[in-house]
Amino acid sequence: MKDDFFKYQAQTSPHPLALEISSANGSYVYDINGKEYLDFIAGVSANTLGHKHPKISQAIKDQVDKYTHVMVYGEFIQQPQVSLTKLLAENLPKSLETVYLTNSGTEATEGAIKLAKRFTGRSEIIAAKNGYHGNTQGAMSVCGAEQQNSAFRPLIPGIKFITFNNLVDIDKITNTTAAVILETIQGGAGFIEPQSNYLKKIKDQCDKVGALLILDEIQSGIGRTGKLFGFENYNVIPHIIVAGKGLGGGMPIGAFISSHKIMSCLKQQPKLGHITTFGGHPVIAAAANATLTELLNSNLIEQTLQKEFLIRKLLVHPLITEIRGKGLMLAVFVETDELASKIILKCIDKGLLLFWLLFEGKAIRITPPLTISENDIFKGCTIIIDVLNEVLSEYIN
Repeated sequence: MKDDFFKYQAQTSPHPLALEISSANGSYVYDINGKEYLDFIAGVSANTLGHKHPKISQAIKDQVDKYTHVMVYGEFIQQPQVSLTKLLAENLPKSLETVYLTNSGTEATEGAIKLAKRFTGRSEIIAAKNGYHGNTQGAMSVCGAEQQNSAFRPLIPGIKFITFNNLVDIDKITNTTAAVILETIQGGAGFIEPQSNYLKKIKDQCDKVGALLILDEIQSGIGRTGKLFGFENYNVIPHIIVAGKGLGGGMPIGAFISSHKIMSCLKQQPKLGHITTFGGHPVIAAAANATLTELLNSNLIEQTLQKEFLIRKLLVHPLITEIRGKGLMLAVFVETDELASKIILKCIDKGLLLFWLLFEGKAIRITPPLTISENDIFKGCTIIIDVLNEVLSEYIN
């Protein structure tokens, strides 16, 4: 299988981890040799309830037995789509009441940008340096990381960049701006939280000049930060939110969400302002509905902060310079990129799945399923500390 993987499947990096997976269950992934890996990645924040959650699996099976794809999105009334959009709206502020379901977070970003341009009649988009919103051309255009973008230019025009948490840059938002798009917590840049009421000040400036604030909740949403959506932690209600990853509980999904007034402009002038064949796929929507229902009917969201506290308590070591993030969206920092890579690879070898961040090489991603037990947190953190001790002894000797 490994030979076929490298021969037939397009690669995204020179050296993929290339673990050969046979199964996954709960907080564990198993390779074809039966080796067990404790999962501190959760499919890069996508497997909200872990692997093979029985309620998600049952929802998928039940929907497959009824129907799968029947029509392009938005034409036929389908129960999974209606139930999911209603449940999302009921658990969001009243100004975020209308949901457009997509195939992925990056498509949701595309839709949100189009929506902002259409509603405001403006074309300028302001984004953050080292932000990340997806990898299609439009989404990449608002990702302020030139090392990723340079090979694919020209991208879409009219994009300006500001520095996240820089209050002086807020004045760059003017009456020519259609929207400001930011991650609620900057992900690829190192799980950087907003400071000094930053997001509220951005929103106030947007309101002042008639621009829209788009908050990207693809990583910080769906319970990962102790609230259903990350923006609830920061005294702000955006005009549009973008969701994805964890909403599907391991299945591919995205959504952009706004007011009925704003969203309605996609229906006309032109008609079909945003269309998608498989967005809101009934099987995927059923899985997302099961994921969201389980989160809302349990105490998993509240437990993320307790689990964060435990992780921070356990991960104290001379080689750790800081831990950033909130809830179960955490990044452990060490002194160098090389050290971070060594720790990640040694942990994987010892049966703990860790991963990198896109633009911050000194960071180690810790984003386990929200269902992870305290015992498994102890187990995983013990492996990390053991590896850190090994690496420290190498330096000393």
